[in-house]
Amino acid sequence: MSHSLGIIIESLVAVLLLVTIGYCVLLNARLKRLKADEHSLKATIGELITATEIAERAIGGLKHTVRDVNEHLGSQLNAASQMSTQLKGMLAEGDGIIRRLSKIAIAARPLTSEPEQAAAPKVSSARAVAAAAEAFSERRRASGLAA
Repeated sequence: MSHSLGIIIESLVAVLLLVTIGYCVLLNARLKRLKADEHSLKATIGELITATEIAERAIGGLKHTVRDVNEHLGSQLNAASQMSTQLKGMLAEGDGIIRRLSKIAIAARPLTSEPEQAAAPKVSSARAVAAAAEAFSERRRASGLAA
C-alpha cells in the first residue's frame, strides 16, 4: 500500500507539474503579446511627442503672426484715423469755398431782361456790390487763401 500511495502522490505531483507547465506556456504567450503591445505603445507615444512638438512650434508661429497682424492693424487704424481727420478738415474747407463761390456767383449775376425782371425781385446794384465785397472779405479771412 505504501508503494501505491507513493505512485498516487507522484502521479498527482506530475499532473500538477503538467498544469503548471501549461499555465506557464499560457503566461509566456500573454507576456509576448504584452511586450509587442509595449513596443507599439512606445512607438505611438514617440509619434505623439513629435506631433506635440510640431503643434507647439506651429502655435508659436501663430502667436508671432497674430502679434504682427495686431501691430500692423493698429498702425493702419491710426493712419485711417488721421486720414479721416484730414478729410473732415478738407470737407469743411471745401464747404466754405463753395459757400463763398455761391455768394460771388449770386453777386456777379447780371441783371436780367425786362420780362424776367418783372417776375424776379429786383436786386439793386448796391446790394450786389455789397455781397461781392462781403464774399471777397470772407475769402481773405479764411486762412489767407484767395479762391
